[in-house]
Amino acid sequence: MPKERSIRIPLFPLKSIQSNISMAFSLLILAAIVVTSLVSYQVSVAAVERNSQGYIEEIIKQVNTNIQSYVDNMENISLLALTNKDVKYYISDNAFISAEDRRTYEKRISDLFQAILYTRQDISSIMVFGYNGRFVSDRRITNLNPNARLQEQAWYQLAKSASGKSVISAPHVQNIIQNEYKWVVSLSRELKSTDGITAEGIFLVDLNLSIINDICNNINLGKKGYLFIVDQNGNIVYHPQQQLIDSKLGTERISEVIQAPSGSSFNVNDGDGKRIYSVQDTNFGWKIAGVAYSDDLIASQDELRNSILLYSLCGLAISLLISVWLSHRLSKPIKDLQSDMKQVEKGNFDIQTEIGQMNEIGQLGRSFNLMVSRTKFLMEEMIHNQENKRKSELLLLQSQINPHFLYNTLDSIVWMAEQKQHEEVVLMTSALAKLFRASITKDQELVPIRVEIEHITNYLLIQKMRYHDELDYVIDIDEAILPYKTLKILLQPFIENAIYHGIRNMYGIENGLVTIRGRQTDDHIVFEVEDNGHGMTPEQLGRILQRNEEDNRNQGIGINNVNERIKLYFGHEYGIQIRSEIEEGTCVTITIPKLE
Repeated sequence: MPKERSIRIPLFPLKSIQSNISMAFSLLILAAIVVTSLVSYQVSVAAVERNSQGYIEEIIKQVNTNIQSYVDNMENISLLALTNKDVKYYISDNAFISAEDRRTYEKRISDLFQAILYTRQDISSIMVFGYNGRFVSDRRITNLNPNARLQEQAWYQLAKSASGKSVISAPHVQNIIQNEYKWVVSLSRELKSTDGITAEGIFLVDLNLSIINDICNNINLGKKGYLFIVDQNGNIVYHPQQQLIDSKLGTERISEVIQAPSGSSFNVNDGDGKRIYSVQDTNFGWKIAGVAYSDDLIASQDELRNSILLYSLCGLAISLLISVWLSHRLSKPIKDLQSDMKQVEKGNFDIQTEIGQMNEIGQLGRSFNLMVSRTKFLMEEMIHNQENKRKSELLLLQSQINPHFLYNTLDSIVWMAEQKQHEEVVLMTSALAKLFRASITKDQELVPIRVEIEHITNYLLIQKMRYHDELDYVIDIDEAILPYKTLKILLQPFIENAIYHGIRNMYGIENGLVTIRGRQTDDHIVFEVEDNGHGMTPEQLGRILQRNEEDNRNQGIGINNVNERIKLYFGHEYGIQIRSEIEEGTCVTITIPKLE
């Protein structure tokens, strides 16, 4: 009997390895997400309570800072009254103040208080009561309530017992002014004389409680959370349900808040659910308490559970994408290397393949990069050698030009020496020396435009002395371009062509004029060499830049070689342009880049 073969069924019966890997990764990640979600739900409930408690404490600190800042501003107002000369003089025991002087002082002090009230809408009133019986407020005409005894007011007694320190009263109805009853908090302090010993009166600032209500009402501690303030005696300064508490229809943990240290928290569990109390002390004896409900902070357990489920589904979707990416990652380096090889086949030798891990594929990519880099280096070296060869040819051409000019110049010097023109000989010889000193300098090919202008100035001076009245020249160069760089001996070949081929054989018909201009644009330097010589026909102008030795002989220096020299150093977007008309002259425009 033939032996039976066992058939092995794969764990994931999919066609490709990439699909099997994706399925395995997806199941593993799904299991991890389920476990993590269950744990996260339990941890989140505890973490939200801890974070909420810290959040409440920060809010209470901010409210404390705002209220403290507000009280500090009120104390600053009291200091203003304490140091005001008019106030101190008015409440001092000066019996000689006349009725007219008294009205003057009352007007000044009242105007001062009115100015303060104009900038502080939260202050209800400002008053000063002198022990000498004098009284002044922020109003010109103020009638005191005859039924309210000043010495029996709580704020008056607190200020008198504090001996010059500011005191904050409990919330009360201010009835000291006739027919006016406002719910306020009073800041009062006893005013001392200049010697700091004798008490002379009481300063009072009434604060509208609506300001504290506005500060506290803007605090959000959840849907049911709230904030309240009590003084050191347990009196409620602010509570959103103060009417219910005053009427005994509601209760508050005031005694526990008073006993709690500043910056502490405590929890309360009763019929209203779990509440978190956070307490902060102010510098003037008040306590600020924030109350938050635990079930209010955690909006809904069902909502939290649904959120975690939603995130789990999103995580599963992301895990599928990651699984596909991981399975695809194995073949990606080879595909990238193949793509880079095609770029090299097209002539792009700047390509460098990305090398990941140094495995077999990474080593292959490293060898490929070394090969491309070496090939690029050899090609650049060949191009560099060709460029150096071309530069040498141009320099050789330049050196071939100089002997003919030197011969003509020396011949002119000899003629002037024979004519006893000694000053002209010295001048021409000095210019020739400077000219050839610049020509034979080989330390740098780029020189400042200032140096190039000095060079052509010497050259034109020599030519002017040779041709006398037959030649004149104008050099119009923008001084702003003088520090920029240019090729050494750039303009001389064009000036020489203008003289020898443009105006030398004019035979007195018209004086020859060579004009050299230089200006700048945003990114370029532009030179112009213009003459009023014979000019050229369109056929001559079309052939002038062609590469052949016959044109070089016809044009003397070879304008094409100079044009190639410019392009070689600066790029193909730079070079020369020529416009010419018969009997009108020729203008050569040379464009180079701005080089600092």
